[in-house]
Amino acid sequence: MPNTNVNIRMDAELKAQADALFADLGLNMSSAVNLFVRQAVRQQGIPFLITRQPTAETLEAMQNTLDGKNLSGPYHTVDALASALEDDTE
Repeated sequence: MPNTNVNIRMDAELKAQADALFADLGLNMSSAVNLFVRQAVRQQGIPFLITRQPTAETLEAMQNTLDGKNLSGPYHTVDALASALEDDTE
């Protein structure tokens, strides 16, 4: 099967770190990217778990919701919600 070129942009420091890691593993960047893509195709998705860690502010808001603290509403109309938002920004 013929090869094709793929160009990507990457932070220079990240590339240097990746090059060092892959070299230690006996790979180059091209081989590592090919491994990733082959696994993605094989698994029909990203071949590792992608998560987003919530910030401290988000964790606090989530806990407040569970505890029933610092809540507002309910709003029965869009106008009531808009009015509350306007009052809150002053």
